[in-house]
Amino acid sequence: MAIRLTRIYTRTGDEGTTALVGGGRVPKESPRLEAYGTVDELNAAIGVVRTYLREYRARLGNDFDWYSEMLRRVQNELFDVGSELATPPEAEYEGMYRMGTGEAAQLEHEMDRMQEVLEPLNSFTLPGGGVLNAFLHQARTVCRRAERICWALRREESISEHLLIYLNRLSDHLFVQSRWVAKQLGEPEFLWDRGLRLDPRAPAQAQRKNSSDSGGGH
Repeated sequence: MAIRLTRIYTRTGDEGTTALVGGGRVPKESPRLEAYGTVDELNAAIGVVRTYLREYRARLGNDFDWYSEMLRRVQNELFDVGSELATPPEAEYEGMYRMGTGEAAQLEHEMDRMQEVLEPLNSFTLPGGGVLNAFLHQARTVCRRAERICWALRREESISEHLLIYLNRLSDHLFVQSRWVAKQLGEPEFLWDRGLRLDPRAPAQAQRKNSSDSGGGH
C-alpha cells in the first residue's frame, strides 16, 4: 500500500474518533487503538535506545553494526504490527503484509546468539546499571503491556496468532538485549537481592511464590 503524507493535521479527530484502515471510524479509546497506540509507544522506546546507541559505537566494536541493524529491523517490524492492528477484519485487502513465523524465529536466533556470552542468572534482574540497560528494560515493560492489550482485543476481535507470538518473543528478546548490552559494555547488572537471599531451607512452594511475585518472563 503506497504511503503519501501531504498534510499532517486533518481536524477529523477533533470529535474523539479516528479512522482505521478501510475508513471505518472508532472512538479514540477503543481497544484496537489502545493496541496499536501501545505498539507505537514501544517503537518510540526502542528509538530512544537506537539514539543513545551511537555513543557506544567504539565500546561495542564489531558488534555495533549487527546490533544497530537489529534494532532498525525491529522498529520496522513494529510498524508492520501497528499497521496490521489498524486494519480490522472487514478492511483486509489483497497483498496486505502480515506477521508470520519468520519474524519470531529470527528473534529466537538472535537471542540464542546473545545468550552465548551470558552467564546463567541466579536471581531476577532489576532495571539499571547502564543507560542502554535501563532503556531496554523500559521497552520490555511496554512490550509486555502491548501484548496484554492485544490479548484483550483478541477476546473481542480477530487478531493473528503470529502477531501475538511476535510480541511475546520480542519482550524476551528485549530482556536478553538488556543483559547482552551490559555484558558487552562491561557494566553491572542489578540483581534482586531478596532472590539472592532466599533461604534454601524454606519450602519450595514459598520460594516459587516469591519468584513469581517479582514479575519474571512468561
